[in-house]
Amino acid sequence: MQTRMLGNGKLEVSAIGLGCMGMSEFYGPADDEQSTAVIHRALDLGVNFLDTADMYGPFVNEELVGRAIAGRRDEVVLATKFGNSRGPGGERLGIRGDAEYVRQCADASLRRLGVDHIDLYYQHRVDDKVPIEETWGALGELVAAGKVRHLGISEASPATIRRAHAVHPITALQSEWSLWSRDIEDEIVPTARELGIGIVPYSPLGRGFLTGEITTVDDLAPDDFRRQSPRFAGANFERNLELVARVRELAGAKGCTPGQLALAWLLHQGGDVAPIPGTRRIERLEENVAAAEVQLSAAELERIEEAAPAGAAAGERYADMSVIGR
Repeated sequence: MQTRMLGNGKLEVSAIGLGCMGMSEFYGPADDEQSTAVIHRALDLGVNFLDTADMYGPFVNEELVGRAIAGRRDEVVLATKFGNSRGPGGERLGIRGDAEYVRQCADASLRRLGVDHIDLYYQHRVDDKVPIEETWGALGELVAAGKVRHLGISEASPATIRRAHAVHPITALQSEWSLWSRDIEDEIVPTARELGIGIVPYSPLGRGFLTGEITTVDDLAPDDFRRQSPRFAGANFERNLELVARVRELAGAKGCTPGQLALAWLLHQGGDVAPIPGTRRIERLEENVAAAEVQLSAAELERIEEAAPAGAAAGERYADMSVIGR
């Protein structure tokens, strides 16, 4: 597996990581045994960059990842997040970034993961009621205490990124980025690169849409959160199928799958980009990993740009976009 350097060369990760969110929530029933097998296979393939968060499950995804890496901790660059507050019954309690909450969350994540440090700790969403300087001051204390090695931020605006970075260096920015979510290219990616911040795209396969495997909403489990996503609804769904058809045509000409083409396109956006596609299936994991070997020429990248230009996807990313990009 190729590797990428994040944060001005401070953190080395596999070029393709593994997002673990869907193993516990959002994409239908969980199967911990199967998910553990996927994590083990990922490590065997050299995928060392595992991504989780306290809110996934809630809480149980960190426990799953912790059990799966027990005995193999030295093979893993472990990333988790705080900021989306949830209750034990899954109820959503809002966004918090106050210093005391930061400290509580870090200690709780360490316990659930069964580790003595977190390699990359993200602020999952920005709390607009708390100065970012307070949140990042507390995060800097966690680094000084040895509980956290590197810090990241997710779905933040350029101004917020700059303010946080001034308190403590940001190693990685995690935001949605794919052939159907290209919003960050205008201002956020240039800001990250100016500051030497690595970029970790989540949902790099468009929540599975870019694989070409989803042709109707009926392909989704009854409790799949994508059923409430604007991009999976009505006329938006049909328009987005047209986008996927263009990607599939280009992938066929290249001799790879649509998902591999989408991941390869992201990897070709720069050596500071390390996407984290999620999956609960070994065969899909292996397909994603193989995308790192897909080489795209300048002409091929131009054809992809023509087929999936910025703004091509129909519909908002979330039903409620109010907490994005603060």
